[in-house]
Amino acid sequence: MQAPLTTLRVEDISTTNEAMARCLRLAALAASSDVPVVLLGETGTGKTLLAHAIHNSSAREKGPFISFNASAMSDTLLESQLFGHERGAFTGAQQAVKGKFEQADGGTLFLDEIADMSPLAQVKILRVLEYGEFERLGSERMQRCNARVLCASNCSLRDRVRQGKFREDLYQRLNGLTLLIPPLRHRLQELPALIAADLKAASIKEGKNITAIHPEAMEKLMRHPWPGNLRELSHTVRTMTLFCEGEVIMPHHVVFSPDLETSSAGVHASVEVPAASMNNNHSPNDVDLSLAGAVQRHIHYVYDQTNRNQRRTAKLLGISRATLARHLQKTSASK
Repeated sequence: MQAPLTTLRVEDISTTNEAMARCLRLAALAASSDVPVVLLGETGTGKTLLAHAIHNSSAREKGPFISFNASAMSDTLLESQLFGHERGAFTGAQQAVKGKFEQADGGTLFLDEIADMSPLAQVKILRVLEYGEFERLGSERMQRCNARVLCASNCSLRDRVRQGKFREDLYQRLNGLTLLIPPLRHRLQELPALIAADLKAASIKEGKNITAIHPEAMEKLMRHPWPGNLRELSHTVRTMTLFCEGEVIMPHHVVFSPDLETSSAGVHASVEVPAASMNNNHSPNDVDLSLAGAVQRHIHYVYDQTNRNQRRTAKLLGISRATLARHLQKTSASK
């Protein structure tokens, strides 16, 4: 099970995917300095998780980690949220309030969806990054700020600059290092291990004793394009845990979000060969990347968990002992 966000470090995140491994190596370098970082990736790929890990692995780990979503907010409200306000600065401002920059002093400020910030907000943030100072809304007194800024976007900031929707000077200030987090459909060799970890956590949370996934249910999970990435995976595992009343996840327990299923038609085309590995000690090149290989490894995973008890393994998987024996014999013959 993964460490909680409050203690998660970069080295706690394991991967067998080459692109993700490269991303984590860069994240470890970023954690060793105060260089500004842009995290790029689709919605749900784990940008907030990685930002937390960078903070926890840095010299600022004792300081606060403040997260702020910068999208879909009026300029006045956004300015108040980021820089705080004085009493009476606007209608309803009953007392002085610290903004996110002030709260993050000595630590890290994570700005999510920064590409959607208004031009005025971009100017205000640029000033903080250049001079390390800002004014609360309704105040003329300058405040100093020593917060490291990490930001995230689900689209290219360089493209936004070309489109005239993002300031070039702010982009240069923020873009000390860019980390691209690959989508889950490009990391399918990790899917069985991720499912196993989420299932264990969900089972504990729901007070259930789920010990296996039926091969057809695993096949259904492996064939899905995961347009919502890790967030969708976590939701799907939680849902199938709720639906499951026994010890085995069956195919009908696997239900995907309807809106994501509808929007995933274009994603299917980018899914090549489903790949899986229950063993993170192997590189992708060492693993049979076929769907049949994923099912075979899952059967052996359950077999090992039952201390190689064929009767219990067959019962948990929902298959006959003869079918189980054929799978085990097939593996022995291929060695």
